[in-house]
Amino acid sequence: MEYAGKVRKLKEILSRLLPEGLCVAFSGGVDSAVLLCLAEALRREHGLPAGSLRGVLFATQLHPPADEADAKQQAEAMGVPLEVVRVDEFSDPAIMQNPPDRCYRCKRLLFQTLWETARKAGLAVAVDGTNYDDLSEYRPGLRALRELEVRSPLAEAEMTKEEVRHLAKEMGLAVSRKPSSPCMATRLPYGDRLTPEKLRQAAEGEELLKQAGFPACRLRVHENLARIEILPADFGRFGAVMEEITGKIKNLGFDYVTLDLEGFRSGSMDEPLRRMEKSSQEAARN
Repeated sequence: MEYAGKVRKLKEILSRLLPEGLCVAFSGGVDSAVLLCLAEALRREHGLPAGSLRGVLFATQLHPPADEADAKQQAEAMGVPLEVVRVDEFSDPAIMQNPPDRCYRCKRLLFQTLWETARKAGLAVAVDGTNYDDLSEYRPGLRALRELEVRSPLAEAEMTKEEVRHLAKEMGLAVSRKPSSPCMATRLPYGDRLTPEKLRQAAEGEELLKQAGFPACRLRVHENLARIEILPADFGRFGAVMEEITGKIKNLGFDYVTLDLEGFRSGSMDEPLRRMEKSSQEAARN
């Protein structure tokens, strides 16, 4: 389907859902921003009451505090009511053990809370910003969405991440080129217990990298080693500030700092799982 057709389909989906009352899981990222902003425009176009649309922001232990402030500003600019719901993933020991299905467990906790919030507000439909590209990646959390009947209009309209960014630019949203910001648990290998200290190290390390001019970055925590991921195109520029950044990151509590020569890539902690799955499939064929 061509881009224009996907946009029409997205508008049709939202237009059908809005009269039932729409509760949008809003993170402040480009996907959920497009969803919330477009839903608000359609709500006004169709003359529906303001109470038929609400954004819900999860304030959690696994997301940087800066995300919350940014999301609040965006929702205010859109004129959409935003409810901030505090969720403590640390209360669930299974999540903190960081198993391969951690995302599933976490999403169930979050979206059960989303449904509770939606029902209290008299809203009959809960949606999130999953896009079409997400369906082909390792995302155990998608199972939780299916089980809880949370809709994903962007994915249903087959809109890829790049197409969502293009639509955000057309809509004049400042987040059109905002880098993705998945939960901080993705900075640790599966099986490494999540602790406030490790999450703090990752968050503060990434903030140092961003302040140094590397907005697309990840700081992966491997015990006492920090693995930096930045865009390969930035490697040359990184050399000029490498000594300074290394010192600052070591001050966060690391003994070693390394630059990943494969560069920035989303989901690098999933790579061992994908290799294991591939090996299992090959063994089964043989």
